[in-house]
Amino acid sequence: MPGTMPILPWRRNPRVCPVWHVDPPASCPPSPAMQLAIIDYEAGNLTSVQRALHHLGIAATITPDPDLVARADRVIFPGVGAAGSCMANLVKSGLGEALTAAIRAGRPVLGICVGMQLLFEHSDEDGGTPCLGILPGVVERFPNEDRRLKVPHMGWNAVEHDGDPLFAGIAPGSRFYFVHSYYCAPDTHIRVNAWSEHGVHFACGVRQDNLAAVQFHPEKSGELGLRLLRNFCSS
Repeated sequence: MPGTMPILPWRRNPRVCPVWHVDPPASCPPSPAMQLAIIDYEAGNLTSVQRALHHLGIAATITPDPDLVARADRVIFPGVGAAGSCMANLVKSGLGEALTAAIRAGRPVLGICVGMQLLFEHSDEDGGTPCLGILPGVVERFPNEDRRLKVPHMGWNAVEHDGDPLFAGIAPGSRFYFVHSYYCAPDTHIRVNAWSEHGVHFACGVRQDNLAAVQFHPEKSGELGLRLLRNFCSS
């Protein structure tokens, strides 16, 4: 049934689109004094997220400084890249520890794309990559037995959700933009707040208290993506 999350056994073995061409919302709830950090760990797509926020009138700093990340009011953990090199950069820079500290301190954090995947314990990418382990679960590659199933998964897909405040004002079944070859398989007790289909039914959004993450790219998903970012910044 659309809009209803089926009970599934989440397994433990488990052309770039336009950014947006819409008018900014009439009001922007976040305080001008809010310090929003975008983690710079040498992954792609950081400036796209910053531009989307700027379009909403929200100031955000792209920073490689772990201290700034740890004390920011809100943190966005985006990125496009391979799990192995991304994790190496997070460990080397100390940004992985800073992100973990921000989450433990109760700061609102939003992971995007590989920033969602790296929150889990392990990724199959790059021959197997230990990840941050903030959320229990693993990251698996889409199956390629069906030659008609394109991997990487690139394009617009319908996203169902459970009414999480991150999706306020966004109808279940709305379409968001994806670019990924791997998907998250959370442990069964992790709240999956959004899901989609690409050969398999997969989690494309999770929530644990102040931590939220999405597999799709809100910064490349037009007006609804902007709404999601605004929801995060005002929740």
